[in-house]
Amino acid sequence: MSLLERTSWTKTKATLEGNTKEARKTRQADVQPKPCRITNSSHTPMPLDTSSYTLAHLRLDGRRWNELRRCHGQMSTQAAADGSSYLEMGNTKVICTVTGPTESRRAGGLGGAEAKIEVEIGLAGFSGVERKRRGKGDKRTSEMQHTIASAFADTLSTQLYPHSTITINLHILSQDGSLMAACINASTLALIDAGIPMTDYISACTAGSTASYASNDEQADPLLDLNGMEEQELPFCTVATLGTDDKISVLMMETRVQLARLEAMIAVGVDGCKQIRNTLDGIVRQHGNSLLQKTVT
Repeated sequence: MSLLERTSWTKTKATLEGNTKEARKTRQADVQPKPCRITNSSHTPMPLDTSSYTLAHLRLDGRRWNELRRCHGQMSTQAAADGSSYLEMGNTKVICTVTGPTESRRAGGLGGAEAKIEVEIGLAGFSGVERKRRGKGDKRTSEMQHTIASAFADTLSTQLYPHSTITINLHILSQDGSLMAACINASTLALIDAGIPMTDYISACTAGSTASYASNDEQADPLLDLNGMEEQELPFCTVATLGTDDKISVLMMETRVQLARLEAMIAVGVDGCKQIRNTLDGIVRQHGNSLLQKTVT
């Protein structure tokens, strides 16, 4: 074999060996799994998909349209008061104390033939989203005080305590919707704890609509027990009933509502008041059982 033939054979052999090595590397790369590259996605967060809430007809806090928030209450929380209670409706928290019946504050202790009911509401500066204090002359606070006093004046047996005063003090620790309803329910528990006779429970809750006042949506649905965010966006009202009947003792409108939607809102509110009454009755019975156990032991 000549020198030229040997040189060409050597180049051909090297080329074949190189192709074989590259083929082996390619097969090994195909067999071995490629490592997964993890990138930091903190700079580009994925948006929250809320389509499931829309399909399931759930609200922002996961409730359905006719569901109440968690309601928790206690009685006899203040030993110095004649009657006291603590109530939570969702994140709305209220402390209520009742003093009386006491001698009337009028000159000479002269009063009417029935006891006078006075309501005082104090809002903590940290209770709302904005850290501010409301004075006694605040319009909304004054309306709430007058409404609560009028509601219980027709329910309590005030004729048994002439020339006297019954004072209801409400302290708002946290506001997250249904404030008026929480005040009424807390007052009911505190008055029962004070032993003042009343015809039946006054239970309250809020009801709203899924469409705003300016919207012409004919398929707007009613909502039960609105939270703070819902009250800022939607029309709502506060409904309070006496006992298990559909007798409405309080109907307070704080927003503009179309008349066509009002009937459905009131119906949902009355149904919610019945559920609240069962909750209040359970709190009273539990407190009574605890007192009986202490007496027996």
